[in-house]
Amino acid sequence: MIFAGRFAGKVMVVTGAAQGIGAGVATRAAAEGASVVLVDRADFVAEVEQAIVADGGKAVSVQCDLETYEGAAEAMAAAVAAFGRIDILVNNVGGAIRMRPYAEFEPAQIDAEIRRSLMPTLYCCHAALPVMLGQGSGTIVNLSSNATRGIRRVPYSAAKGGINGMTQALAMEYAEAGIRVVATAPGGTSAPARRVARNAEGDNAQEQAWMAEAVAQVTSSAFMKRYGTLEEQIAPILFLASDEASYVTGSVLPVAGGDIG
Repeated sequence: MIFAGRFAGKVMVVTGAAQGIGAGVATRAAAEGASVVLVDRADFVAEVEQAIVADGGKAVSVQCDLETYEGAAEAMAAAVAAFGRIDILVNNVGGAIRMRPYAEFEPAQIDAEIRRSLMPTLYCCHAALPVMLGQGSGTIVNLSSNATRGIRRVPYSAAKGGINGMTQALAMEYAEAGIRVVATAPGGTSAPARRVARNAEGDNAQEQAWMAEAVAQVTSSAFMKRYGTLEEQIAPILFLASDEASYVTGSVLPVAGGDIG
């Protein structure tokens, strides 16, 4: 369902916008009037920009690596250069690289999980805050996960627990400056196959078995006993990003079929 004009006059930065939830959020926000800045390290993020513009929307894409602070700063600078402000930041970058018992993780693999699923959000919030403080307003929507309680992905769970903590702390710190900070905590979500593999090294037979155990746990823990759809994740994100949620800050909304994580 499209709410025409809901984001009219708003500038929204969406990270991880080349595919999945991020592409869906950006596309629908543009249809609802937002000028969107699509950020991803995959070059095919430009395809999402082209599709939005072809449908009459306003969009620019920025290819950069948000696992570095330089990438986050580049993305926010590009948004200001294109549209003059940042009203909404949707931090969507993240995702477990490997599924395995914690004892089986190597130290470098632990670091990689934290770097992918926590640091881009930390960096992007820091890079966007001066712009929002200068405006005296802004909304940040972080994507956490119900995997803060789950098996076979402890480092990812720790990263998403960090997202929850920073959401609440930032909300408290900047509420009086006119900045809201909220999050959703998606559960398992059905989506088209990723165009970039989550684990570039591939999964061996044992790793595939461990992933199957994680998938079974996610499904069984959900009251609805199923994965959600992309649309079921996109709608709550856009609600929290909108002025309809103007009195909501510091909240982490589970969107996981009843599993609150």
